[in-house]
Amino acid sequence: MNVTFLLNGETVQVDTDATRTLLDWLREDRALCGTKEGCNEGDCGACTVMVTDNDGAKALNACILFLPQLHGKAVRTVEGISGPDGTLHPVQQAMIDHHGSQCGFCTPGFIASMATGHLQGRTDHDDVLAGNLCRCTGYAPIVRAAQAAADADVPVWVKDDTPPLDAQHYAPETLDALAGWYAANPDTTLIAGATDVGLWVTKQLRDLPKVTFLNRCTELRAITQTENTIHFGAAVTMTEALSVLRDMHPSYAEMVRRYGSEQVRNAATIGGNIANGSPIGDNPPALIALGATLHLRHDEKTRELPIEDFFIAYGKQDRAAGEMVTGITLPKSAPLLRCYKISKRFDQDISAVCGCFNVTVERGIVTEARIAFGGMAGTPHRAHKVEAALTGAPWSTETIGNAAAFFADDYKPMSDMRASADYRLKVAENLLHRYFAEMTGQATSVLEVTS
Repeated sequence: MNVTFLLNGETVQVDTDATRTLLDWLREDRALCGTKEGCNEGDCGACTVMVTDNDGAKALNACILFLPQLHGKAVRTVEGISGPDGTLHPVQQAMIDHHGSQCGFCTPGFIASMATGHLQGRTDHDDVLAGNLCRCTGYAPIVRAAQAAADADVPVWVKDDTPPLDAQHYAPETLDALAGWYAANPDTTLIAGATDVGLWVTKQLRDLPKVTFLNRCTELRAITQTENTIHFGAAVTMTEALSVLRDMHPSYAEMVRRYGSEQVRNAATIGGNIANGSPIGDNPPALIALGATLHLRHDEKTRELPIEDFFIAYGKQDRAAGEMVTGITLPKSAPLLRCYKISKRFDQDISAVCGCFNVTVERGIVTEARIAFGGMAGTPHRAHKVEAALTGAPWSTETIGNAAAFFADDYKPMSDMRASADYRLKVAENLLHRYFAEMTGQATSVLEVTS
């Protein structure tokens, strides 16, 4: 597969295997060893690089970024964040001035994230750097360095990074072409952000003989709105979704902010998080609670279904061979929606339990309830018996207590490294109480409660 992109300002052409990672290529073929291999699964940020396309610059994890995903884009590693004559980028100088580096292993990744945030004019430094793990220096001097560099001019060699426009296209650019290809080649692996598939290669050492990249299919990247709904194409990244969800569904958006890291959200797609059918994916519980509609396509045929009907059993979804998820439609307004992500680490961790609640109360009586959980079964699904116990009953502490007991009928969770079955059930019960407390005006957020 022939791939053309800019590397630190220089056009490169690479004949590569479809699943060769950028990290391996940089270190083994280009001797650019500043980009480090740490976890090799997109968690630690030591391999962070800056990737620029027509949508702007993003920080991405090179360890789970396949070379074909870079076609027609521009890449800057830590070696190219400084100028061609060796002039330091403002964030590099600030890291020196504020003693932000100790052992130095993680520093190149921090520099790439900081330089990307600096280019974007970001000042939410904690979020920008949440996907970069430091093992010795501590974050205070690094954040001080980011703050110190915030007002400095963006260096011209970074500002003028323009992806090559004459690159040959190697992946379908229209939904018609993609759907036709996939229907005829149902054994191909569809790759959008590779935040999941990348680990198949780097951790499971799987060979993927046939792959199709979705990143050049602009129709899958579309976000469209009507008066009452919003539609996300399947290849909309979680960063792009977050920017929209903040105003419409702030609780859902806060959960997405904790979804992976900046680098992961820049690559991960909402359709991929649904289509892989993971029982611990964070999007499905929220989308189920919202009553969202899933859109699928097989060749020229399209269909839609309530998203809760998509998940049949562990590893099994209502999707035929050669049929693909094309998008998701959800209501714009759901002021009663609340999403609670429970994980061992607050930021950038896989959920032990993810619960989303959307309960309507009229004149003190529950008239409708949509409650969905991830991490409680082999699939994300609704708590139908809890919903039934709530519906028609007074909105009261007594009703909540009675309804919470039905979680044991709705779910049979498993015990694993993240949580025991008993813990998961107790958390589900407690989250219903938390939702009631929040809806009745009590302070419940760990970010807001003070002693």
